[in-house]
Amino acid sequence: MKADPAIVRIWVEGWALTRQVAPPVFENGGYRVEVGLPDQLRRYVFSGYSDCVRQHAEAISEPAIFLKVCAPPEFVQPNLPARWHIQSPAFMMLLSGRMQGETTSLPDGYVCDHQVYDGVTIVNILDRDGEIAATGRIGFPGDLAVYDRISTHENHRRKGLGRSVMKRLEMLSREKGMQRAALVATPDGRALYEPLGWQLHCLYTTAVIPNAGA
Repeated sequence: MKADPAIVRIWVEGWALTRQVAPPVFENGGYRVEVGLPDQLRRYVFSGYSDCVRQHAEAISEPAIFLKVCAPPEFVQPNLPARWHIQSPAFMMLLSGRMQGETTSLPDGYVCDHQVYDGVTIVNILDRDGEIAATGRIGFPGDLAVYDRISTHENHRRKGLGRSVMKRLEMLSREKGMQRAALVATPDGRALYEPLGWQLHCLYTTAVIPNAGA
């Protein structure tokens, strides 16, 4: 299952937007994103495996630089130097049209809040103490809405809060006239999104050189 390079490009632009980092730069077959965090200095995103991935892997020797490849891990790992480790699987997913199901009311004790800054909308569900129980954000870099950082605090899971965040993000997307959306999911996220109508676009493999001190 090959990724559509146009979708990958918009998704990378949306990821950089929602993370409030500089826009991606295309170079040597992939998109370079300067993340600037201690545990993730930079990432390179590729719409498929090619020799460009191998060339990057051979040239990089330091940790905290990630290779993100829209391809199965068995296509990626054999072509990387042994210092590179493959992380847990992830999945690029797409939504066309509306999500399945209706937006349900929040459980007692929870309220929803959303904020917009620098082109990014953040939806938070707060508990009685005003603490964030679940959160997600969305950006609109092109003709795809890009969902990102969807999470529910472990003390508030199995209450439908993740679904509520997704449905509220969808409402914001529909207000913008968006008909399609993209995200990258963990295995747990995929289990949440598929019943809502999201479909797998491609496997998304991450490689990194572990920090020797970790």
